Amino acid sequence: MAEANDSSVAALAGWKPRRDPASTHVVVLMGGWSAEREVSLASGKAVAEALRKSGYRVTEVDAKPHVMLALAELGADVVFNALHGTWGEDGKAQGVLETLGIPYTHSGVLASALAMDKPRSKALFEKAGIPVAQHRLVTPDELMKQHPIKPPYVIKPLAEGSSVGVMVVRSENEPVPPKQLREMPLRDGKVMVERFVPGRELTCAVMGDVALGVLEIMPLKGAFYDYESKYAEGGSEHICPAELPDRVYRRIQQYAVRAHKTLGCRGVSRADFRYDDRNDEDGELVILEVNTQPGMTPTSLVPDIARAAGHSFEELVAWMVDDASVDR
Repeated sequence: MAEANDSSVAALAGWKPRRDPASTHVVVLMGGWSAEREVSLASGKAVAEALRKSGYRVTEVDAKPHVMLALAELGADVVFNALHGTWGEDGKAQGVLETLGIPYTHSGVLASALAMDKPRSKALFEKAGIPVAQHRLVTPDELMKQHPIKPPYVIKPLAEGSSVGVMVVRSENEPVPPKQLREMPLRDGKVMVERFVPGRELTCAVMGDVALGVLEIMPLKGAFYDYESKYAEGGSEHICPAELPDRVYRRIQQYAVRAHKTLGCRGVSRADFRYDDRNDEDGELVILEVNTQPGMTPTSLVPDIARAAGHSFEELVAWMVDDASVDR
C-alpha cells in the first residue's frame, strides 16, 4: 500500500468540525521553562489568535510547575499544547493531561517521549527501514580527548529540540569548543555525535496519516539550520514545494508517514531530513528527527507547508483542536 500522498491532496477535504467553536473552551498551554520558552510563547499567542478568529473561547496559560492545579480549575474542553522542549514535548505534560482526562493536541505520552529521545527514535527508524546517519553517544570528556568519528560531524543533546545546543565540528584540526560543550544539556552524562550529511535541509509535515508537502529550508546566515535560522526574521528561506525529482519527493513523504506511525504519533508531526544530491539525483537521504509539536510561529515550517497544501493557519489549528483526545 502506498504511504505517500501528493502534496496537492487536501487533508481537510470533506472535514467538518465535530466540536462547535462557540461552545468549546480551548486552553492554549505555552511558555514553560525549557530552552525553547520564548518560541513556545510566540507559538501559543499565534495559535490563540487564530482560534479566537474561528470563534473558540480561548484562555492562554503560561505553564508553571503548578500548572496541573490551574488546568483542573479552568474547565477546559481541549488543551492546545503549544509547549516546546523539555517537560512540554517529552511526554511529561502529556502525562498530566492524561491524568486530568482533558483532550489535548499532538502526540501522546509514549510517542512524545520517544521522539524527543534521539538515540531511541533513531533505533526505531532503522528497524523501520528509514535511513539514519552514523552516530555515537559519548561523554564530554571523551569528546575533548579525540574525535569519536571522522569529521565533519554534529554534536547534539540527546533530548532537546529546535537545534538547542547543536554544534558542528568540520575538520580534524578543529577542536570542540569547550565552553559550548560545558553549556550543552546532558542526559546520562552524554551527548550524541552524528555524521554530518552535507547537502539540502528538507522537512515534511504529516497531518493525521497524510503526508503534506516537502519544504526545503535555505539558511541565509550560514550553512547550518541553527536556532537563529529557525526563529529570527529573515533567518531562512522556505521553498514549498521543494524542487526535487518526483521519486525523491515521494520517498520523503513515505519516510515521514512511516516515522510518524513508527513512533505512534498523533495529530500533526514534522520529519526533518538531509539530502545530499551532489553526485546524483537519488543521492543520500537520511532522517534527522521527528518533531511531535512543531513550531507555530510566523516563521514556522508546518504552517507554510499547510498553506501550500491549501489549508489556512486558522483551518490547521481548528483541525488540531478537533483531533484532540486522551489515550493518545
